[in-house]
Amino acid sequence: MGWFPSLFAGEIYVSLQGNDKNSGTKEAPFYTLNRAIKQAREWRRLNRLEVAGGIYISLEEGVYAQRNSLFLRPEDSGTPDSPTVICAVDGAHPVISGGVAVTGWKRGCNHPAIPEKLKQKIWSAEAPLIGNRRVETRQMWVNGHKVQRAAQFPGGGLERMIDFNPEEQTITIPVSQSVNPKRLQNAGQLEMIVHQRWAIAILRVKSIEVKDGQAVVRFHEPESYLEFAHPWPQPVIGGEKGNSSFCLTNALELLDQPGEWFQEYPSGTIYYYPQADENMETAEVIIPALETLVTIDGTLSRPVKHIQFNGITFEHTSWIRPSYQGHVTLQGGFPLLDAYKLQEPGLPEKAELENQAWITRPETAIRVRGAEHIDFKHCTFRHLSSTGLDYEWAVTASSVEDCQFTDIGGTALLVGAFPDGGFETHVPFIPADVRELCSHITIRNNFISNVTNEDWGCVGIGAGYVRNMDISHNEVCHLNYSGICVGWGWTSLESGMCNNRIEANYVHHFARRLYDAGGLYTLSNQPGSVMRNNRIEHLIEAPYATNDRAFYIYLDEATDGYTMENNWCPAERFDSNRPGKKNVWKNNGPQVADSIKYKAGRKRILKTGTISAADYFVTISAQLVVCMMPLWMRSLVFKKILRN
Repeated sequence: MGWFPSLFAGEIYVSLQGNDKNSGTKEAPFYTLNRAIKQAREWRRLNRLEVAGGIYISLEEGVYAQRNSLFLRPEDSGTPDSPTVICAVDGAHPVISGGVAVTGWKRGCNHPAIPEKLKQKIWSAEAPLIGNRRVETRQMWVNGHKVQRAAQFPGGGLERMIDFNPEEQTITIPVSQSVNPKRLQNAGQLEMIVHQRWAIAILRVKSIEVKDGQAVVRFHEPESYLEFAHPWPQPVIGGEKGNSSFCLTNALELLDQPGEWFQEYPSGTIYYYPQADENMETAEVIIPALETLVTIDGTLSRPVKHIQFNGITFEHTSWIRPSYQGHVTLQGGFPLLDAYKLQEPGLPEKAELENQAWITRPETAIRVRGAEHIDFKHCTFRHLSSTGLDYEWAVTASSVEDCQFTDIGGTALLVGAFPDGGFETHVPFIPADVRELCSHITIRNNFISNVTNEDWGCVGIGAGYVRNMDISHNEVCHLNYSGICVGWGWTSLESGMCNNRIEANYVHHFARRLYDAGGLYTLSNQPGSVMRNNRIEHLIEAPYATNDRAFYIYLDEATDGYTMENNWCPAERFDSNRPGKKNVWKNNGPQVADSIKYKAGRKRILKTGTISAADYFVTISAQLVVCMMPLWMRSLVFKKILRN
């Protein structure tokens, strides 16, 4: 933050060498961020002088392990002239983490599920205790790298199924040298990952019946019903390129390759087959103990306002849902609560609709609800197992700028309503109070890479029912499904979605595993929206796809109100599914000028910030001038800066 704001702002310091009984000064810092937040809240409650120019909570270098979600509420709100800024001290890189270390590794495993030749190659350790329970996990990082849960096909490779039977609720798979379900019949934690067009399903295996070179697999509830009852999406049998694919995972019997691991339940014992260059006596092994790091929760009448995170890293959150409920999704990583095919199609809002679906929202590392001016700048989101950051409901005038999202299991950044619970997802969401829609959210100049690595059906940036959204100058890459997706509801009706802007983004290396994907993807009617000056390339031909449905720009069902202009891509590989009549296409494809193509993506920034060298010199000069001003005048100047 530098010295400039400290001339007339309240400052609170946090350090791993601090103590929560301290005063919170630089010389006597607090130990926890939660204590610092409470101090700021008390200053505001008592209207202390420290509030006048804003409150800066500065974190020293180190990893701040959270055992509970940091809870920010309306009482923590700042004002336009006095925001609360949670930031790094100059030169520091503080980390807010939900992880816990796994120590005490021992070489050798005598478990009968492990072949004799591997027993001295496997290491084991007890999962740490949090409270009175062993930490249960689906994720593990060794020396900063996420490692693979034990799988039939290492690295997420898949084989083709033989049959998918909704009536019997079974999937039939082959028995061969590469697929050997016989040795897995007693693996009580076994799961099957199923590739189904634009989504995956994670199904807990109940039983395997092997006969005549085939294995019939049955599954636990509730996912068994959901998987076989919902019609979209389901696996394909007899597709253009064959049947849909699957992978078996999460059994000690499958732990046979370096870099794989398995946790036994209920003992909590973790087994790991190290890579050749890993020394388990010195390796840093982290598992996540927390799903949500930060919860910002307000209401329409009392929103949380004017809070900024600057220069903070968020890491190591868990995603445990599939271990208890399986994971069957509709689209974009949204789990189904219920779904089935209609015997007689049609809703009042959509006469041809043939299916019903009710969804819930994915877990997230940072959740924002009922809020205004909640900003993230120069932050890093990494090693997160579901959604990274979620502006969930009734959030406005907020921004995510100059941040990095990497190694994320789900969607990097989610915004807006995807109506859940008892709201059927094909019925247009038209709230009684328009403030419920997220609006005026800016997502700019972020780098998003290697996300969707657990739920392949998630996306880089996902926005549902939103309005006046600005998604610009981001680089979004290395994705298993779509890049930037805006809209929800599959409806041509006006629902409040409007004036959304997708401009000058660089999307590449997408659709790596799934299909029916788009580098830029939209749904439903969004009047006044634009998609311009983007660069989209490196569409991957997914190796497990049963057809070639993936596009650089994909206007999916009922998209309307968009102008597509000057979007560069190497070929005019576009698609429109039941589009409206007000879409406009202007000059999209390989003929778009290089001057537009090479301006797409992130704007390069100086280490000192997002300003140019000339602007930085002017800023330093201005600080010197302000320093000589009387205190009352400096306060007025600073308040003007905050408003801008």
